[in-house]
Amino acid sequence: MNEVEEAVDGLINALLNSEVYREYQKRLEEVKQFPDLKSQIDAYRMRNYELQQSPDYAFDKMEQFQREYQTFRENPMVSDFLAAELAFCRMVQDIESRLVERIHFE
Repeated sequence: MNEVEEAVDGLINALLNSEVYREYQKRLEEVKQFPDLKSQIDAYRMRNYELQQSPDYAFDKMEQFQREYQTFRENPMVSDFLAAELAFCRMVQDIESRLVERIHFE
């Protein structure tokens, strides 16, 4: 195995052993115990993604979306899962940003 592969494997192991990833996995397993709730969460996430990626993205559409799902997000299981997922995604995004920045990849 070459040096880069070893470093990548080390990074993966560090991610898998991180508190952020363990919390995400814990919350994911909790919501999987309730398939209907998991489906609702997945639908929420898909709609959120579609709104953010839409070529006609508008702040007012996002506000409306947030109002529609406010009660849903107040469910502690939902809010805990989404918070854990966001924390993990931000950690991965930070790693990617730092990597791209340090190697001057355009």
